[in-house]
Amino acid sequence: MARFKYQASNSQGKQVSGNIEASDRSAAVKTLVEQKLRPIVVKEISGKSKTSFSLFGNKVKSDDLVIFTRQLSAMVSAGVPLLRAINSLQEHSESPALKKTLIDISHEVEGGAPLADALEKHQKTFSPVYVNMVRAGEAAGILDDILKRLALQQEKNATIRKKIKSAMTYPMVLVGITILSFFGLMIFVIPQIGKIIKDLGGPEAELPALTSAMLGISGFLISFWYIIFPLLGFGVFMLLRYIQTPSGRKILHTIALKLPGIKLIVQKVAVARFARTFSALIGAGVAVLEALDVTAHAVGNVVFEEALIKAAAEVKNGATLSSIIEQNSLFPAIVPQMLSVGEETGQTDTVLIKVADFYEEEVDVAIEGLSSIIEPVMIVFMGGMVGVIAASVMLPIAGLSNSIKS
Repeated sequence: MARFKYQASNSQGKQVSGNIEASDRSAAVKTLVEQKLRPIVVKEISGKSKTSFSLFGNKVKSDDLVIFTRQLSAMVSAGVPLLRAINSLQEHSESPALKKTLIDISHEVEGGAPLADALEKHQKTFSPVYVNMVRAGEAAGILDDILKRLALQQEKNATIRKKIKSAMTYPMVLVGITILSFFGLMIFVIPQIGKIIKDLGGPEAELPALTSAMLGISGFLISFWYIIFPLLGFGVFMLLRYIQTPSGRKILHTIALKLPGIKLIVQKVAVARFARTFSALIGAGVAVLEALDVTAHAVGNVVFEEALIKAAAEVKNGATLSSIIEQNSLFPAIVPQMLSVGEETGQTDTVLIKVADFYEEEVDVAIEGLSSIIEPVMIVFMGGMVGVIAASVMLPIAGLSNSIKS
């Protein structure tokens, strides 16, 4: 993506300026026109932006964003001017990343840009859902109510993420301990035990196949550790980088929807996000097609994203959303049924909130169930690894003792 600096006039005839990212100049002009701006000057100020890979980027935390949204909602609801509210929150923010972001947003709003346009320039912090809901709130004059909905939605999403992370922490710690234990035993313990066994049995003693295999693996690790560990590190790095690409994410998400146990959690999380996000957008007055497009990119799973984009195309041709979703096996039967009720009564947003609440509770139950299964499985796996190593040590010792007795 290239970065462009622009000057344009808005619908009131006021001149606004700022920066925008687009694939080329014509795309930048098109984006400005879609934002109801009349471009005057559009000039490229940098080449292609570099895409960097970082596990720990300087990002605004979800908790900080929820607090900011709630505080901004309260201040706007109390009649505080928007620019003053943003400046006040920026001054009192304890998050350096959020403080920097709010400074840029304050400058944009001060220059006459709508809040939604200012937020849209910080896509790593404010999602398309956030931006579109703010834009709808500004257009309808209900920004404070929209911000309350946003804060609630973010809290729900953050709660689900925290529960998933919490459920996976213990298994991941066990996996890490298992891997470290394996390499520690192979590099430091097995060679010493192998030396003792050879000293007792003599150089011509025949070792069991399991012991010979373990000594072979140990010798290979000791001889080529300077190649093996960099290769493993590079392999993990490339894998993490690949799953951030569109093709890698699609493969990962497709596999996740086929794994027993994992499938149910992924499906329920995606359905809960779809229901709550689509409900929030519809409730904010966003058009159905635009709400579907935004929801598709916010649901967090490429397979569901493609299904919703396809559904949007069919809705555009006159089909009802409930009938389209009913034909898709990704969505449980309750979703199209509730959607149908919402379409008939004109209360789609209210109905989908109930669906979201239901599936968020289901996610909690599914995560607890998966945790109760993963923990004993990992313990058995660790015990099996230790058992194999112990057997490789005990078998030759038992053989030596039998030969001594005979």
